[in-house]
Amino acid sequence: MLDEDVLPCALEWDATTSSVPQWARFEAAWYVASYPEAKDAIASGACEDALDHYRRLGQTKGFSPNIWFDEAWYRATNPDVVAAIKAGDLLSGFQHYLHYGHPDRSPHWLFSEAFYRAANPELTEQALKATGHANGYAHYLSGSEADFRTGSLFFDPSVRRPEVRTRANHPTSENDNAGPFGAFLRSPKEAADQKRCSWYFDPHWYLEHYPQARAEVEAGKYRNALHHYLTTGERDGLSPQAGFSEDFYRATYPDVEECIVAGHFRSGYDHFLAAGAMEGRQPAQDVPLATYASQAFVREDVDSGIFRDPFAHWVAHEEHRKNIVPDEIHTKMMFCREAAGLLVDAGRKPLDFSYEGRPAVSILMVLHNQFPLTMMALSALRGCFRGAIDLIIIDSGSRDETRDLEHYVQGATIRHLEHNASFLLSCNMALEMAKAEAVLYLNNDVRLAPGAIENGLRRLGSDGRIGAVGGKIIRTNGKLQEAGSIIWRDGGAYGYLRDADPNCPEANFVRDVDYCSGPFLLVPTKLARNMGGFDTAYAPAYFEESDFCVRLIRSGYRVVYDPSVVIEHLEFGSSSSSASHALMQRNRRIFLSKQADFLRNQYPAHLSNVVMARSRPPTQPRVLFIEDRVPLRRLGSGYVRSNDIVRSMARQGCTVTIFPVDAYYHSLGSIYGDFPDTVEVLFDRSARDLDGFLEERAGAFDLVWIGRTHNLARLLPVLHKNHRYLPGTRFVLDTEAVVSPRLRLRDEVLEKGADATRPALEDELRSEFECAYFCQQVVAVNEHEAEMIRQAGHGNVTVLGHSLRPSPTPRSFGERHGLLFVGAIVDEESPNLDGLLWFAREVMPLVRAELGPDTRLTVVGSCSRGVDLRPLHACEGLEIVGEAEDLRGFHDSHRVFVAPTRFAGGIPYKIHESAALGLPVVASDLLIEQLGWTAERDILSGGKPDPQRFAASIVELYRNQALWGNVRDAAIGRVEQECDPARFDAAVAGILKNVRRADALLRVG
Repeated sequence: MLDEDVLPCALEWDATTSSVPQWARFEAAWYVASYPEAKDAIASGACEDALDHYRRLGQTKGFSPNIWFDEAWYRATNPDVVAAIKAGDLLSGFQHYLHYGHPDRSPHWLFSEAFYRAANPELTEQALKATGHANGYAHYLSGSEADFRTGSLFFDPSVRRPEVRTRANHPTSENDNAGPFGAFLRSPKEAADQKRCSWYFDPHWYLEHYPQARAEVEAGKYRNALHHYLTTGERDGLSPQAGFSEDFYRATYPDVEECIVAGHFRSGYDHFLAAGAMEGRQPAQDVPLATYASQAFVREDVDSGIFRDPFAHWVAHEEHRKNIVPDEIHTKMMFCREAAGLLVDAGRKPLDFSYEGRPAVSILMVLHNQFPLTMMALSALRGCFRGAIDLIIIDSGSRDETRDLEHYVQGATIRHLEHNASFLLSCNMALEMAKAEAVLYLNNDVRLAPGAIENGLRRLGSDGRIGAVGGKIIRTNGKLQEAGSIIWRDGGAYGYLRDADPNCPEANFVRDVDYCSGPFLLVPTKLARNMGGFDTAYAPAYFEESDFCVRLIRSGYRVVYDPSVVIEHLEFGSSSSSASHALMQRNRRIFLSKQADFLRNQYPAHLSNVVMARSRPPTQPRVLFIEDRVPLRRLGSGYVRSNDIVRSMARQGCTVTIFPVDAYYHSLGSIYGDFPDTVEVLFDRSARDLDGFLEERAGAFDLVWIGRTHNLARLLPVLHKNHRYLPGTRFVLDTEAVVSPRLRLRDEVLEKGADATRPALEDELRSEFECAYFCQQVVAVNEHEAEMIRQAGHGNVTVLGHSLRPSPTPRSFGERHGLLFVGAIVDEESPNLDGLLWFAREVMPLVRAELGPDTRLTVVGSCSRGVDLRPLHACEGLEIVGEAEDLRGFHDSHRVFVAPTRFAGGIPYKIHESAALGLPVVASDLLIEQLGWTAERDILSGGKPDPQRFAASIVELYRNQALWGNVRDAAIGRVEQECDPARFDAAVAGILKNVRRADALLRVG
């Protein structure tokens, strides 16, 4: 921060004086060029120079002293400054900014101090002071170090870089060392409006759609289109670009309009950029943002930081996408050409399938010409699996270079036939030669993805009841051919999700299906032989794999679709499509005759039956699991427990579909790595989709499990409306935490004052759980909260805690140093943020005074966008790590875990987790009471909390090795007793059983 005595004199300093920030320097040349009357006053001798004019006249007229500070903007956004000027207390907004406003107010329509500091959390007050910068704006304007940063969503140097970097190399002023930002501000309006300077505003579209804005910019009233929008257009309800409609957004989301009226947001677009884009809200009628954002490449780009949010990604994609997408005919041609191109190396480097010992799999491939496709398929096969392969090839009467296949492939069993013996009979011939315990029927017009065979073998060996495994088949155009297949009642077949995106959530969970088609079918060898291979009635081909899978199912075996088995397929690559369809029709009639008993129990052929028919009928409940968001374990805040509930249901054979109420964006890897592969995770849905989703999934769920009471209250109208699509479905409300007592305690802690009109706690509890009538079962996280729910009038309550198995970290007491805090910060009133700030300000100085100034508190946990962490960064002794995938290393290196929560509900998982990892805890009495643990034995008390007691407990635990070991051992024992996974599974099973029993009793009654 600038010295108080320096600021008033800043304008008198030489512009090259480095200690004065650039925004505080007067720019005479720019001032004269911008205000012609100043030039006239100087020429007439009325003023000595530009600075004299500004001091005597300009500042009172609202002139700006330089290009970095916009007087009109500052006054328009700070009514208190205008009032002070009118009262005679200030001469200008610039004077206010110099003296008072620069620490936290924004000086310009294209720079936000709050945004810049939030985007660069390392710029703490200490860091700025150490580098001699008055504020974030001074740092931003300091030259090359700020060149790749941005102070506004509406100015991104990476978007405009080709032009602005050229201009930045030739500044128009000796004072202009602010890189692209300065170049943009100084550029004429024609150049400024030539192209975007961010993905959030399109100047060309804006001026084309708003002629009045164009006229005002051309008249010089505004510097450019962006200046017009940010100072006038946004306020007047204009839209910034084609992808966002201000009118549509406000009309679609009434809550946004309410926030704008209340003054929380300047416009619908302001809300959308702050929250809506990440919540999956739709920005315009024809922009399906939620669907677009669900695509893997979009999520990965956002997660990696290439784009701030899916909307920016969509805008960039729309600007650069090609207008012509190759059709499937062309992609098939490209596939074949690529196969032909591989022949160059085929003769020089023969493929080697030689092996010793017992092979992992026998691969059966039937060929009839198509030599280039065969070589590409075999090359991909060898490349994706390095294990021992018993490759058996039947050349069924080929007349091309396939007849000389031995020159190109070594170590394979190859049998050449003089005639075309048909695909089916050739497969049966190859089956008799197989030496491995598993056989894979593999087409020669496919390309296997890495891991396909290994994943398929792992799935096949996971359960002795699995008779066949198939995979995700993708056509050459990148769209799905099938994600498992359906057999209809009339004998017809349907590839589930044909033409869909292979990364859509419906295609990416393991399930039992009617059949998997022939391009990839993995079967136990003994079982295939016992069944006689393919039924010869279907020779030469088609329906043989459908019949085979039906025979497996009728014999008590499972046919499993596994999305980790990925196959690229040249559909109809080995025969003409017309001949194929003729064979299909003939063999369908045979299939109808042979499998009539099976078929009459299948679903009728209709698209409305696809969701029900996509899986074989389950023996365990089909569960729709609704939560705030996809419950990833790294999110904490109750999501770990929800994740454990999903895992428990999956272990017990339930078919689980996760439906998030709010859309948040995570990489596909982080999502699918966090759940059993049998769980369907609808990461691309949100509450706005639930209405149509329930109709689409009519009859598909036996149980709806709703996490958190506020979600049930929010969704209740939709559940009422669509109850006809949920026949016989039972409902469970998992409260996760009782909120009313926590809110009362929060207000008390934050000293918000008593509200005489506030209802009694009993009334608040009744109001909180008013919606619970809808559910057959209510779940609480501990007995204390269960009793409160009963007091609210609901006796159907059961308790479900946490699931955790102790795994103490190995480091000794002496090898550990420092304090650790773990917890997510979801909003400005988060209990974690409140507790951290209190601890950093009240307790940490006392601890450091005893243990030394090198003592550090490491803070680990995710933080929602928009939460201001600057107060934390300003505290001494904190190291803020942010989100971390693996917490074990942190628990292994630190000596004491702290939990200074002052208001909360439920059971603190982070304490259970820390105890399980062998790190003793000092916590507030509130958390100890929620745990039901014994203070000074299982855990040390920090009071209610109390700074002196909290610090004393930390110091004692930190120094006393014997105490540290005793508390560690006692806490591990608590976790073993209370969080046993088997006990947790039994509790989940009990809830499911109770709900089903209630359903049975209801039917009997």
